[in-house]
Amino acid sequence: MSKKEYVGVDLHRRRSVIVRVSATGEKLATYHVDNDPPRIAEVIAEAGEAPEVVFEATYGYYWLADLLAELGCSLHLAHPSGLHWEHRRVKNDERDALELVKKLRLGELPEAWIPPPATRELRELVRYRAKLVRLRSGLKAQVHAVMAKNGVLPARVDMFGPGGNAQLDSLVLPDAYFNRIGSLRDLIHLYDREVMITEREIHQLLKDDPGYNAIQAIPGIGRVFAAIFVAEIGDVSRFSSAEKLCSWAGLTPKHRESDVKVVRGRITKMGSRLVRWAAIEATAKNRGTEKIRANYAAIAKRRGKAKAHVAVARQILTLVYYGLRDGEIRSLKEKAA
Repeated sequence: MSKKEYVGVDLHRRRSVIVRVSATGEKLATYHVDNDPPRIAEVIAEAGEAPEVVFEATYGYYWLADLLAELGCSLHLAHPSGLHWEHRRVKNDERDALELVKKLRLGELPEAWIPPPATRELRELVRYRAKLVRLRSGLKAQVHAVMAKNGVLPARVDMFGPGGNAQLDSLVLPDAYFNRIGSLRDLIHLYDREVMITEREIHQLLKDDPGYNAIQAIPGIGRVFAAIFVAEIGDVSRFSSAEKLCSWAGLTPKHRESDVKVVRGRITKMGSRLVRWAAIEATAKNRGTEKIRANYAAIAKRRGKAKAHVAVARQILTLVYYGLRDGEIRSLKEKAA
């Protein structure tokens, strides 16, 4: 019976370095290969049946994960933030692959979750919508900038609703400015359409998801924020508690402890930026349940609004955790009853 082998892959855009290592840590072979699936499959096959394969969560790794899963490998995804490559004196592709294998063998690998294909596709839509909205916001900012150059003050807070559009329609400006605003408005209209289409597609994918529907019962969370939480968090069972989810989302403070001295600093801002943004934005309007609103007021009075928003965001994310885990939020149901 052959012994299990370990394989480390240092993945790049066009070429990769693959290292095979025995169970005792002996390097067996090194391959410099193009990112050609049949060639990679051929190399992996030399490691025997179901080898332990480790690679870094880097640009465009999805295709490799799918290929290795089809080959029957045991997959391990290294989290880049826990590798600390910057502290090594010598760094090259082969040493990177060997270091990944070494950490895996010794149980020291900072491992990340590999989302299944369905979750990746949902994330692609959710992140694309967020990107479209950011680009559209940039276009709207340009319209305001052109108006400012001509000394025109906006008559509405929302310059792209009925009242604001009426003002834009009536503007009399030199050709260069007039034409630029017209072009920007056409692009904004196009982005509005693409955002709407993407939102509709996301909702169709999630409309029967119990967690997606459950967390929309939280005041301040609608379809957009619910979709972000479902897509970015993925399988919520990988978190053993709501506290672990909040920590993953970067909403917990840094902790520095030495001897009897303990310092807790600002939030870590690690993990999903979208989840963090959605949780904090959900506090901006309604600030959650009646209890959460009371907590917000008390914290804001004592420590300021910024810290209160973060504290309340953690409480909202806690409710999200239970909604995704159980398909319902019992504390909200009991209050409604």
